[in-house]
Amino acid sequence: MQFRLKLLLFLTIIICILYFASPTIKFIWLMNFAFFEGSTIIRTITLMFSITAIGVAIIIFLENRNPARTLTWIILLAIFPLFGFFFYLLFGQNYQKKRIYRKKAIIDQNASELLKQSNYEEVEEFIANNKRLEYLINIASKQSNIPVTMNTETKVLTNGSETFPKIIEELKKAKHHIHIEFYIVRDDEIGKQIKEILIDKAKNGVKVRFLYDAVGSWKLSRSFVRDLLKEGVEVLPFSPVKIPVINDTINYRNHRKIIVIDSKVGFVGGLNIGDEYLGKNLYFGKWRDTHLFLNGEGVRSLQFIFLQDWYYMTNEIIDDKNYFDIPIENKHSTGAIQLVSGGPDRKNEVIKDLFFAMITSARESIQIASPYFVPDEDLLTALKVASNGGVKVKILIPDRPDKKIVFYASRSYFPELLEAGVEIFEYKQGFLHSKILIVDGEVASVGTANMDMRSFHLNFEVTAFLYLEESIKHLVKDFNQDIIDSDAILLSDFKKRAFYKRIFESLSRLMAPLL
Repeated sequence: MQFRLKLLLFLTIIICILYFASPTIKFIWLMNFAFFEGSTIIRTITLMFSITAIGVAIIIFLENRNPARTLTWIILLAIFPLFGFFFYLLFGQNYQKKRIYRKKAIIDQNASELLKQSNYEEVEEFIANNKRLEYLINIASKQSNIPVTMNTETKVLTNGSETFPKIIEELKKAKHHIHIEFYIVRDDEIGKQIKEILIDKAKNGVKVRFLYDAVGSWKLSRSFVRDLLKEGVEVLPFSPVKIPVINDTINYRNHRKIIVIDSKVGFVGGLNIGDEYLGKNLYFGKWRDTHLFLNGEGVRSLQFIFLQDWYYMTNEIIDDKNYFDIPIENKHSTGAIQLVSGGPDRKNEVIKDLFFAMITSARESIQIASPYFVPDEDLLTALKVASNGGVKVKILIPDRPDKKIVFYASRSYFPELLEAGVEIFEYKQGFLHSKILIVDGEVASVGTANMDMRSFHLNFEVTAFLYLEESIKHLVKDFNQDIIDSDAILLSDFKKRAFYKRIFESLSRLMAPLL
């Protein structure tokens, strides 16, 4: 009965949109048909798409999605039925996501038994008398099934100038295996340098597995992959797209950046493999980014995440103990670390939930750096409430766009944040790509997830959550330097921006739930 009432209510809404719409909407609807006035066949096809769009809107409504995303889809389909229909095929099929990744979610859940918490007493002692740590660690452990680890050395790597030399140094030391997973891989100077090291290692008996995202690395040359395959490196694209319009996975991309070497050391963070990440792109200039080096027990979690992605693409079960026996002697970490993966295969938006928990736990300061800042209502409200409650909230974003819709969508949030007392800064020394959240100088996150809805809902991401780690001091120091290299956005000045920018911000904000 509830289903029928819901369907009846929705159809009533659609009828109202069609028959009692404002003159503007009616005009746009007429334009959908009048554009092809000379062709009866094309007009008929357009009408068929419009009818189909109404059916799609019914499906979206009945899926009980987030209200903001539901409303956005309905408006898009009502105003632009032809465009909206194709856009939905590419980016809107939630039911497809559930079907595609149901198997992966079950496999990941079962395989997580390999990472069962073993050092309960050590963890209990660590979180004793610290309710915030207990709160955050419990959320991460229950939603991600990846335990907190104590015996891990962490080191912050600032920019490509520190990251790539360290990666190359560790790759050259590999004796047993190298596992690499990246969103973007370029066939340029740094890409070729890493390729040659991988080939050399494969020739000398090291097992090398290389996973790259098929969409993020769509410009990667065939010769690059062919050279690796020829010398024994196992190379695979993640979710290749052959027919974009009907491909089920085009919108669910692997945005992770992972390197694991001999199960001893690992890397995770914001940098992909390409010369622009070394500041060699003329438009972006200096590339400001943050990566994290791991040595010790925490590498096991990073290994697990990579091997599950590899299994998803190959059905190859890798359970050799050499891949999970992590030497932990002489690793005297000051705190704890937890590697958390998020993606469309998960029921919960675990990374977003942890960001929310961190923000709401703040008592003194919140420091955020993100190239794409498009928060949902939960995070937006949490930031405003924290600022109104006396917490010093600072948000660092780039001053130049690489994705204009996301760039202007970000700016649509500025007025209400500034009015709540949040400080917003534009980085002026190049392009800011760091993905950092620091709370009270005690807990922090470093990883691949941006503060946007795509990272929370659609992409496969991985983020390291640091608890009382010494390396958090390095993150705070870098953030404070970035603030010096930035200009503050003042509410009085921002209100004077051009009217056309306000219009573009509002239109981009409308698309925010789909970004």
